[in-house]
Amino acid sequence: MASNIKASFVVVFVFMLTLNAFIGGIDAAGECGKTPIRSAAASLSPCLSAAGNANAKVPPTCCTKVSALIKSAPKCLCAVLLSPLAKQAGIKAAIAITIPKRCNIRNRPVGKKCGRYTVP
Repeated sequence: MASNIKASFVVVFVFMLTLNAFIGGIDAAGECGKTPIRSAAASLSPCLSAAGNANAKVPPTCCTKVSALIKSAPKCLCAVLLSPLAKQAGIKAAIAITIPKRCNIRNRPVGKKCGRYTVP
């Protein structure tokens, strides 16, 4: 009886380890690397006003965050801006995609496709 419980525990433990490794592999393979897209989106919260209004001044903290994101994971910016989370926050992708240019970020991915939008 005790050996059946131990065997069941081992099977469940191995299953959990395998599942954790599989889920971890999925997270690591995303556009934002090991950073969950929600965390990447939250880091861009200073950009909310500029992402919804093309005439709004882009805050310096937003420019700093966007520049850092472009340097570390350039595909992540598109993933965040086109995510359902961004849409729920009222971000307009066509406007948000202009933020790197509005921040005068020199090494931005000019001409890169971001969904149906082209980065200016």
